[in-house]
Amino acid sequence: MGKATGFMEFPRVDRVYAPVADRLQHYQEFVIPLGEDAVRQQGARCMDCGIPFCHQGCPVNNLIPDWNDLVYRGAWRRAIEVLHSTNNFPEFTGRICPAPCEASCTLNIDDRPVTIKTIECSIVDRAWEEGWIQPHIPAHRTGRRVAVVGSGPAGLACAQQLARAGHKVHVYEKQDRIGGLLRYGIPDFKMEKYLIDRRIAQMHAEGVAFHTQTHVGVDLPVSRLLDDFDALVLAGGSEQPRDLPIPGRALDGVRFAMDFLPQQNRRVAGDRIDGITAEGRHVVVIGGGDTGSDCIGTSNRHGALSVTQIEILPRPPEKENKALTWPNWPNRLRSSSSHEEGCERMWSVTTKAFLDDGTGRVRSVLCARVEWSKDDAGNWRMTEVAGSEFELKADLVLLAMGFVHPVREGLLASLRVELDGRGNVKSGTEGPDAYHTSVPRVFAAGDMRRGQSLVVWAIREGRQCARAVDEYLMGKSELPR
Repeated sequence: MGKATGFMEFPRVDRVYAPVADRLQHYQEFVIPLGEDAVRQQGARCMDCGIPFCHQGCPVNNLIPDWNDLVYRGAWRRAIEVLHSTNNFPEFTGRICPAPCEASCTLNIDDRPVTIKTIECSIVDRAWEEGWIQPHIPAHRTGRRVAVVGSGPAGLACAQQLARAGHKVHVYEKQDRIGGLLRYGIPDFKMEKYLIDRRIAQMHAEGVAFHTQTHVGVDLPVSRLLDDFDALVLAGGSEQPRDLPIPGRALDGVRFAMDFLPQQNRRVAGDRIDGITAEGRHVVVIGGGDTGSDCIGTSNRHGALSVTQIEILPRPPEKENKALTWPNWPNRLRSSSSHEEGCERMWSVTTKAFLDDGTGRVRSVLCARVEWSKDDAGNWRMTEVAGSEFELKADLVLLAMGFVHPVREGLLASLRVELDGRGNVKSGTEGPDAYHTSVPRVFAAGDMRRGQSLVVWAIREGRQCARAVDEYLMGKSELPR
């Protein structure tokens, strides 16, 4: 906790954004951090609630009241030690996590939760500035070798933990740079990539070896990894996008979101990319989640003429019923910084066809209104509203409807690993077989095992998987879960 009466003395104050007109001119982060005194006041607001429900909301089990109190007392160096004890990469989560911990905060009962995410980001950013974050070189090497396939948050967290346990870890990434979703899925204006680069430098000093442009199961047989390593971790993410097989799907201008977003990240990194652009186009984004939001922000920075986002589900309530939802994650209307930059949002809309301009390119999207109701069994059913069809002008359509499962061709097919009912790699998270797959010596973590989820969940699974691998190799483990 912070100050026992702090929540009554200090109002909730959070970071703010730079003006829209300014931030649309670049791809850098535009969040304006709080000053030290303001952050300490926010830490002071952490009340003596008795049961810290924020622990329930945080997937990595951050010791939130502990580091809130340390910040309030000015013990910043101790705060980063406590923060790092549960989270390898708080500078990532402090920027892109939706903060379920704040939804679970006792002060959120009246919509004034502690600014946990802001405090977390302030701690780690200061720690980097002060030079407190250094490589953790293991005192002893075990002689065991572990291969990790995938360099997203799950793979990186797993690799760092295993390296610190003394194992020799090799990370394999099919792209030309390390980072996975962090590198090529999240726009730079939400998280700049130097944040990844300095963690990679830290991990390299800790003994982790990185191999880019190495597609395991395609240009590197997975059998070679099984021959050369004592254990193999599958952390390749969930990359198979949900498609929309309706008339006109093959038209030029109808693309997956993940065809669009990585290209811009590469441009920012200095690569010459002449691919998809939203400049001078009417953009329709299908899908109401984070990926859709990222498409909106990127399209506006390209100079799109208009951006429309459509969602098949009904519009969520502006405010949840706290008596029914707290401390769980509520279903309510959320608007991102990208929505604020310019976008028309539409709910309860289904897409029926993409219409041709006569040259093989999309000119508009044929939509219809839908209604949702429950059947006799209590299941939600969708029905199209008769006579509600309409067209949306579109030169570029971006499909951002989520991801269904990991790519099966190549790695997973070669391993013949068992999949669950949703097409993810089958593996549990508890007991002696936690994170073990059906193939001996092969483990799985992150979205490849769990299905598409949050970065913070990937970090949790990477850490827990590292402990499972360490136990398998050594018979015991001192790594935390």
